[in-house]
Amino acid sequence: MTRLLSAILAAAIAAAPIAATAQPVRRPAAVETVRVDKARIDAALADMVASGRAAGVSALVWQDGRERYFGTSGFADREARRPMTRDTLVQIWSMTKPVTGVALMQLWEQGRFQLDDPVALYLPEFGAMRVLAGKDAAGQPTYGPASRPITVRDLMRHTAGLSYGMRGTPVDAEYRRVDPMNLQNDLPEMGRRIGGLPLLFDPGKEWSYSSSVDVQALLVEKLAGQPFEAYVRSHILAPLRMKDTAWTQPPANLPRLAATYDGPAGKLVRQPDERTRVMNFGPRRLTMGGAGLVSSIDDYMRFARMLLNGGELDGARILKPSTVRLMATDHLDPSIKERFFLPSKGSVGFGFDFAVRTGQPNDPKENRGAVGEFFWDGAATTLFWVDPANRLAAVYFVQRTPFDGTLHHDIRQAVYGASYLGPKGD
Repeated sequence: MTRLLSAILAAAIAAAPIAATAQPVRRPAAVETVRVDKARIDAALADMVASGRAAGVSALVWQDGRERYFGTSGFADREARRPMTRDTLVQIWSMTKPVTGVALMQLWEQGRFQLDDPVALYLPEFGAMRVLAGKDAAGQPTYGPASRPITVRDLMRHTAGLSYGMRGTPVDAEYRRVDPMNLQNDLPEMGRRIGGLPLLFDPGKEWSYSSSVDVQALLVEKLAGQPFEAYVRSHILAPLRMKDTAWTQPPANLPRLAATYDGPAGKLVRQPDERTRVMNFGPRRLTMGGAGLVSSIDDYMRFARMLLNGGELDGARILKPSTVRLMATDHLDPSIKERFFLPSKGSVGFGFDFAVRTGQPNDPKENRGAVGEFFWDGAATTLFWVDPANRLAAVYFVQRTPFDGTLHHDIRQAVYGASYLGPKGD
């Protein structure tokens, strides 16, 4: 399962490679009105299946306080001829990360920590970190002390220097060897294993997608004084009435789970169900902060709508509006040039567990979107985004690996139109 997780995350990145003062994103009124075109989105979904890029897809768009679109095409399970429906459950992989970030920021609002606190203040295993310095005359890696401690802010914007085991460095090789995401590790054991590894770079010097959101989950557990999974269930999922969303699913939900399909377009092969049964229906000790949630499209839209509404939905206050704005602000200093795969997401920076659009699309190949939107996706090509300029949120579900960015391009173009540029940035 650990090798599976690393492979899926690596595929997502292959498809897609700090800071002083945060760079705020202006959210001007949209200069052109986005009008959701049902026929255009229907056609795009149908083409995704007809072209062999996906076995089944669904999309849900919310704008101006009401549902503007829902549609599906294809199958949740092609072999069983089970169609993709509104009730289908999918493995959302890294779309778990924003949920974890919201949980941690709830504790920040309560004054449990400060963003620039050293992580080691709460998790001592992250003190005295070493950093990859180069190679010696024999070609062996050398390490030196980190220039400064990892802060909570670093964890939330992927500038901590932690690995995810997906690059070709000696640090990544060590990450794979110690196997922190083994499902039989609990969160404290995961933290001990990650904390004992060297860093890829000095904290704050680069952006690199990493296991830092899993460390955020451990921090939630430590600060809240209760298991991470239980905290998220009681403070986010239950108040938002996200009844289908969980790391641990009841056996009765297994028939609703979409199959995952892998391979090149036109040659997709159904993957064994055992992959998600172990993570979501079988015995495990680890609840990852960076992956693992299963959700339905309506459930995840409730999470997206909460963010669009400034942290509140149907009377449930999850975060303050100012906290949502803080999370959805680009926190990467322009001097940070090394950003691993982030530029593949378009004209974006990064906030707290969200990518943040900072400029208009540069060419037709870039995903359509509006300056100020914030979003993230999952290794099986799921996607969501929140667009304050157009008062819009969208959720797109599919279960296809390796990650296929053409599907994201096409669903965004279907929502916005091929020529949409949106408001200009600063």
